[in-house]
Amino acid sequence: MALFSAKLGIDLGTANTLVFVPKKGIILNEPSVVAVSEVDKKVLAVGNEAKEMVGRTPDTIVAYRPMKDGVIADYRVTEAMLRYFIDKALGRFAVWKPEVMISVPASVTSTERRAVIEAAIRAGAKNAYVVKEPILAAIGAGIPIQEARGHMVVDIGGGTTDVAVISLGGIVSSTSVKVAGNKLDAAIADYIKKNFNLAIGDHMAEIIKIDIGSAIPMDQELSMTVKGRDFISGLPRSTEIKTNEIVKAISGPLRDMVKAIKDVLQDTPPELSADIIDQGITMTGGSSLLRNLPELVFRRTGVKAQLAEEPLLCVAKGTGIALDHLDVYKKAIVAKR
Repeated sequence: MALFSAKLGIDLGTANTLVFVPKKGIILNEPSVVAVSEVDKKVLAVGNEAKEMVGRTPDTIVAYRPMKDGVIADYRVTEAMLRYFIDKALGRFAVWKPEVMISVPASVTSTERRAVIEAAIRAGAKNAYVVKEPILAAIGAGIPIQEARGHMVVDIGGGTTDVAVISLGGIVSSTSVKVAGNKLDAAIADYIKKNFNLAIGDHMAEIIKIDIGSAIPMDQELSMTVKGRDFISGLPRSTEIKTNEIVKAISGPLRDMVKAIKDVLQDTPPELSADIIDQGITMTGGSSLLRNLPELVFRRTGVKAQLAEEPLLCVAKGTGIALDHLDVYKKAIVAKR
């Protein structure tokens, strides 16, 4: 590795963690999962290897998701996870401690922010900066956040949906609800349990959401075979399920997401509302890839919504851009050390 200014942007998500290196792009995208052995509390695996173990481990190994709803639920495990990602990104023999920028949900408390910074410093960062997710998502989506115009960003991840109106480089009004991809998966699993007497895991629920899910009913339905365990006989069984059943299953969580968007729109000063009507709502985050979600938002709010380019990567890209131009974005940085 040649000499390079060690800078890393980390999109520390509930479901996935992405690591961005300026000039290289996203070099890591792995699940935010850590496998810990119960006996000696040792960290056995992180990321992809650990996710393989979820739901498949003997009692002595526990697969943790240390981030709950976008904030640190388990400090020690988060630190181990950050250390793994930082080491993997820099290579084992890095001489320089990196400067790290980490995304946090818009509603994060100062204590939670401090926890993220502490964890990053202890995991080997020289300096750590914390920036609110909607700002990074906007930067990564290519929105000129510095100008005196209102832009609305809806970032739907695994644990949280962050909605924010941004103008002059700062957040004018925002909300963050703990309803996102994970809640959609849970709603699907729940629906299949109630209506088909079939128990399925989170992973299967996620596959169903991605393969046949939609935010609004479709005329040309997709369908797939779902395998699980029969609740009554306890034996494996499979059943056929169609898109519009999934639409029904996830209508509750989607209603909560739309309500969050409406709440922020109602809080927005009229001048900025006019800008938002002109420019529409930009949707980022992995869960915004649900079929027809922008259309649902348009139908419920009357404001057109569009997906950002590569919505899954916006926040991570934003960390990279902000790191390269710290002076420009210094207003947006909420905490640093």
